[in-house]
Amino acid sequence: MKAFAIDAYKGELSLRNVPDPVAGPGQVVVAIAAASVNPIDVKLRDGEFKAILPHRMPFILGSDLAGTVVAVGPGVDRFQIGDEVFASPNKDRIGTFAERIAIDETDLALKPPSLTMAEAAALPLVALTAWQVLVERAKLGPGQKLLVHAGSGGVGTVAIQLAKHLGATVATTAGTDNLALVKSLGADVAIDYRKEDFSEKLNGYDVVLNTLGPDILEKSLKVLKPGGRLISISGPPDAAFARSIGANVIVRLLTRLLSFKIRRKAQKRDVDYSFLFMRANGAQLADIAKLVEDGVIRPIIDSLFGFAETPEAMNRVASGRARGKVVIAVAETPLQIREAAAT
Repeated sequence: MKAFAIDAYKGELSLRNVPDPVAGPGQVVVAIAAASVNPIDVKLRDGEFKAILPHRMPFILGSDLAGTVVAVGPGVDRFQIGDEVFASPNKDRIGTFAERIAIDETDLALKPPSLTMAEAAALPLVALTAWQVLVERAKLGPGQKLLVHAGSGGVGTVAIQLAKHLGATVATTAGTDNLALVKSLGADVAIDYRKEDFSEKLNGYDVVLNTLGPDILEKSLKVLKPGGRLISISGPPDAAFARSIGANVIVRLLTRLLSFKIRRKAQKRDVDYSFLFMRANGAQLADIAKLVEDGVIRPIIDSLFGFAETPEAMNRVASGRARGKVVIAVAETPLQIREAAAT
């Protein structure tokens, strides 16, 4: 099969032939119809997590997929050949910039029937991230206030919709051109980060979902009330994350050092800081699929690229200007998907 991979960190993404995957015990093989690009793909390519999550080279990137089951391994009982599915694979088994992938059945969910393959591929990683931040960790509910940074990004667009469904009041930051979008998704307060300082306008918030850099991370402490939660998906990683991945003592110490500054500042303000790295979870993805079918969550697609254009799709995400998700049509051309969407 064909796949896009790198041979070294910070290397060029290139197309090559690789062996077809085989379904092991508890696994299925999915023929990938569409994938999508996330900022984590850029970070993994550049080696930002290599000390914590090392990968063997050549390394096939990609953490989102939608496609069709074409083979099942021993012990699989949840899926069968022909099922249309979507998923974000376990961190040890990523590699969706490819024509096929072997994936644990526990990572999969049936694709929402109302979505095209391209639309479904735009959701898994960002929707699971939003779910695990807001539902699992923050336990966000009615009457609470949430600040989502970068509301027009992949995680932000889903987090706004999910938070409103949970009954929260939602504030978000976005650029001038994206204020209308985030408001249409349900944001109660939309702050133009080019013109306003969110830390001067907001206060008394229960939760902040941070997707940005260290400056924004530290300023976010100011808007939280005592007992509030600052949850970051962009780092720095903390010792709890290191323990969750079974890291050795050296890596655990490293994560404690990396997060020491923000944890100390959070403690002084009686705020809890934690880092979240999305986990594959087919059961949660099935719950998300129900919300899609109920009209609660819809994917926002920035642009569509053909499989041969995967490096260009990566560049689009690396630019930081994507609005929603960048999708790669693996088995179809972008023209075919656009024509289907138009009808």
